[in-house]
Amino acid sequence: MATMAFDRQPAAPQESPDNKVYFDGCRAGKLILGKCNDTGKLFHYPRHVSPFTLSNNVEFVEAKGTGTIYSWSVARGKEPFCVAYVQLDEGPIMLTNIIECDLDSLKCGQKVKVKFKDTEGAPVPMFVLA
Repeated sequence: MATMAFDRQPAAPQESPDNKVYFDGCRAGKLILGKCNDTGKLFHYPRHVSPFTLSNNVEFVEAKGTGTIYSWSVARGKEPFCVAYVQLDEGPIMLTNIIECDLDSLKCGQKVKVKFKDTEGAPVPMFVLA
């Protein structure tokens, strides 16, 4: 028997001046990454300081919103859900949820695409099978 992901309401994100660009992107249906201009490397969670150089020579770029499941775990119970690491096609790995699927069918390497889930604040990026 299939275990379907429960359609739970995510908590509203804690917004701040440092993550405003990210959540403004989410409101516009765009997944935003940080880019270290010193190294050219992309990173998630985007912030104003590069995790590679600790420099503020950072810009924000739009991701395609597609990737593959890198690792995952299902929390089973009354309201089962999946917590996963998704490797974005651009390279960074982000912690997220896989939604709207049979949780028993998930596999590492499956293709996924972003879907923004509404909250009482900004929408948050989650992923569905592509």
